Amino acid sequence: MTGAAPPAVAGHSLDGTEFTITAADNHEVCISSGTTPAPDGAAHPIFALIATQRGMGLSVGDLLALCDFDVNDGPMMAGCDVDLVRPMRVGETYAVRGQIVSLERKASKRLGVMDLLTHELRLHAADGSLVVRTTNRWVLPRKTEVSA
Repeated sequence: MTGAAPPAVAGHSLDGTEFTITAADNHEVCISSGTTPAPDGAAHPIFALIATQRGMGLSVGDLLALCDFDVNDGPMMAGCDVDLVRPMRVGETYAVRGQIVSLERKASKRLGVMDLLTHELRLHAADGSLVVRTTNRWVLPRKTEVSA
């Protein structure tokens, strides 16, 4: 029994704002990860996650609220796929676009009723070309059995 259907949020836009990778931010990320900034101006690859999450226009809590889930109920990141189409560049501004791909209700012997959330976020260069695509998957355990 998987309970009632989850909220119908597939297709919900996560188009956000623009995000610029500054030299200072890139330097700090490189220092914290034990690397040095690339001499050719390429940004550290972790900005694929930083830029998409910060620029999506919603906090993680707001994203989960769309799914009728309270962030205090213990969401779990189940995975993230990153497609670096081309290197991100320090000083470039990217448009953050995305959407909720799916929200599916499942039953687990260990966790009980849960929803599986998948959302995609992309960085686009000023000319509109795709630079990065991330696909994020979350497990949202429901505190109580959801009625059918």
